[in-house]
Amino acid sequence: MVYFQKMTPQGYKLIEEEIKNLKKSRPIKIKALQEARSLGDLSENSEYTEAKKELRHLESRLRYLDKQLKYAEIITPNDDKKVDLGKKVKLRFEDDETSDTYEIVGRLEADLEAGKISFDSPLGVAIMKKEAGSCVTVEAPAGSYEVTIEEVL
Repeated sequence: MVYFQKMTPQGYKLIEEEIKNLKKSRPIKIKALQEARSLGDLSENSEYTEAKKELRHLESRLRYLDKQLKYAEIITPNDDKKVDLGKKVKLRFEDDETSDTYEIVGRLEADLEAGKISFDSPLGVAIMKKEAGSCVTVEAPAGSYEVTIEEVL
């Protein structure tokens, strides 16, 4: 069974950009490894060990990101007034009467500090496909709480 990774078009572009930047740094890492190798005894050459480790990390990250793009399912939001991937939503947290606006994004794009929550996080699951005015209970690991969807942007 193939599992597709849902993401926004912006998230897809960010991954493409990271791949491009990693590929640019690859020749530099290879050159550093070659220079470290030329220093002599590899068993006691910390520069060689470090350069090899950095190149391995870069290659691993590239494979991971390539796989994310290969199995990406890009979701573009429609205008049906329901919470969905790629849309912004203004929420009121009922326990402390505060409001915040979040963008609903794919798992890899989630960044709470930037106001981006994953569609499959406890909050994301609770509000997905709901309309403005809906009050929902969020079942989170630390306990449940209620939020009201004030606006779907």
